[in-house]
Amino acid sequence: MTYSEKTLTQIKLGNFDLADQELQLALLKDQPDFLFNLAEELQQLGFSDWAKDIYQTLLKRFPEEDQLKTALAEIAINNGQDDQALAYLSQIGPASPAYLNALLVAADLYQTQGLFEVSEQKLLTALKIAPNESAVLLGLAELYFNIKRYQSAIPFYLQLLRTGQLQLAKINLVQRVGACYAETGHFEQALGYLEQIHQRDLDPDILFDLAFTQLQLKRYEAAAKNFEKLRKISPDYTSLYPYLANAYEEQGQLQQALLIDQEGLRIDQYNSKLYLHASQMAQKLAQPELAEQYLRQILQFDEDNLTALIELSDLLQTQKKYQANIELLKKAIKLSNDSQLVWNLGRAYSALEDDRSALECYRSVQKDFEHEADFWRELALLARRSGDLPLVRKSVANYLKIEPNDLTMLDLQNELDETF
Repeated sequence: MTYSEKTLTQIKLGNFDLADQELQLALLKDQPDFLFNLAEELQQLGFSDWAKDIYQTLLKRFPEEDQLKTALAEIAINNGQDDQALAYLSQIGPASPAYLNALLVAADLYQTQGLFEVSEQKLLTALKIAPNESAVLLGLAELYFNIKRYQSAIPFYLQLLRTGQLQLAKINLVQRVGACYAETGHFEQALGYLEQIHQRDLDPDILFDLAFTQLQLKRYEAAAKNFEKLRKISPDYTSLYPYLANAYEEQGQLQQALLIDQEGLRIDQYNSKLYLHASQMAQKLAQPELAEQYLRQILQFDEDNLTALIELSDLLQTQKKYQANIELLKKAIKLSNDSQLVWNLGRAYSALEDDRSALECYRSVQKDFEHEADFWRELALLARRSGDLPLVRKSVANYLKIEPNDLTMLDLQNELDETF
């Protein structure tokens, strides 16, 4: 038995001090091939410092062996020593047998640094050298997938699948193709791939992609079934809850949808999407106080959440809580002078017959809503009540450009024509 083999044996037995002793003897007495294999084994087992010692020892003896430099670069990257890694990689030229591997290692390094364009160039250079190399194809596919260039990723995943490989580096290639098609809106193609995956291979991510795709195709019952499977095996997968709730809502099961929202909120107390959906379900179930509670909870941790502000304002208006609506909106407008908030404030003032304040709001945002029929209809009626006939005429004319067949507004226009 070589000292390299004795080192591995002691590691398996958990005798790390003895393993270190055997390693020192291996460095002195074992042949280079045995040492290189030992370093690879140690690296795979997580003993990167020992592997580094071996590679450095071998590099002193064989300074032209570029494979050792790429191995050391990988260890340096894992240790956060990017400059050291680049120093090793820069020594490897295009004529070297290790150049392809160096390009792949460099691409990984640049990805960790967020330099995706540089990483892409390294991989495209590698592709020219080895157009059918699985590691290169997977590298490009995963790069494009991770930076959300899904359409670019698809051909590389498909090329890998055509070689008969369904999984590579613990990545399910069929799932990746399905996910890419789903992300690009090709849901039928996505489902065709995702449904090919065997039940035993349906991990949480694949189950989510499958259920999400079914939801987009309006296969609500099937989507709910798979989201429920995911909820059972991985209840902390918080992304599932809004979509599962939506699947139940689409089937008319509003109470069940609300229960799913509430369960999700017990796990993720800061999920604004769940609060919003729970509020919508509560409104549909004629529980306005509960709906208001959910919207106000969002604003406790995200006070300038515009969607929540507008929905809460609409709800308060519907419930005729006009003064509460005004207080909410005046505070919100100080944080975000959004046109919709100002319009809503005008509505609240109008409901309280504070026409002066209402008109001030409507006038200040009329350019932002020039194509909104409801805005001009409301302003026309408000201006008529306040006696501003020129503004009534303007509002009616703008309204009829959008809704030319509205008989009520046509009658008002005729009335105005007779007045002037």
